[in-house]
Amino acid sequence: MIGVAGAGAFGTALAIALARKGLDVVLWARDAGQARTMQIAGENARYLVGARFPATLQITASSADLAGTQALLLAVPMQSLARFLQDHPQAFSNQPLIACCKGVDLTTLQGPSAVVALAYPDADVGVLTGPSFAADIARGLPTALTLAYRGLQAEALQDLLSTPSLRLYLSSDIIGAELGGALKNVIAIAAGVVISAGFGASARAALMTRGFVEMQRMTLALGGNPETLTGLSGFGDLVLTCASEQSRNFRFGLALGAGQGFEPNVTVEGAATAQAVARLAAQRGIDMPITAMIAALISDKITLNQAVAALMSRPLKQE
Repeated sequence: MIGVAGAGAFGTALAIALARKGLDVVLWARDAGQARTMQIAGENARYLVGARFPATLQITASSADLAGTQALLLAVPMQSLARFLQDHPQAFSNQPLIACCKGVDLTTLQGPSAVVALAYPDADVGVLTGPSFAADIARGLPTALTLAYRGLQAEALQDLLSTPSLRLYLSSDIIGAELGGALKNVIAIAAGVVISAGFGASARAALMTRGFVEMQRMTLALGGNPETLTGLSGFGDLVLTCASEQSRNFRFGLALGAGQGFEPNVTVEGAATAQAVARLAAQRGIDMPITAMIAALISDKITLNQAVAALMSRPLKQE
């Protein structure tokens, strides 16, 4: 049996894809009322209308049902991950723990693998990340992701979690993989700002390119391999997220650039990550001007015109 903690769009989509393969899957929802509604409806109408649950998918509000599974996919939001693990001390010690959230924790300034390892120091920890929209996975559309995992059963886990429409590629670089997934969200917000403000597609291309450089700088500084970012978990995810309104981070950037409010019930991981990464970059002396400008823009410390002027007036240099 596979456990999935978190009945948001991505967690639900993964659960559906794995259950459609014929695996027994248990999907945990934090709210008992939501779990009952999903059980009765046979779908997650809140996030994935029309994506019916296969017969092998079990919905639960009891975290005890997640213990002892062949693997536990942690699909709770990044900023809720530490609390979820703290609320369940040692409950999931004897199974691989695979973080499926993307971001950097605002309190610890750490990625998901470090947050998991802090709560479960003896567990085998991995990260599942890459270019994907939950709706595509739930519909069974072809999708490829990166599974970053160093455990002895890496290939077995890759085979277990792959499906006919969901192809997983293995990586041993957990830091690089998770930073690619986290940092691309910040650049996606910036891309949305660029388009909404009317700066054009050329500006977006330049921003994505220079943003990718920032992603590589941070990855190298934190001990990851910058080459990892040329794969699915970095470049692939960056392209997808910066070019589609299916991306919550890109839509958030569109609203930010237009000076409009955003959907209050939608989690935008990149907003918190921008704040965390800007602080981390300042502490480490890592040059990340785009990230710094987005963090300042989100927190209303600067205006859009000031942000553009600051970026465009930086000293000229070689690429």
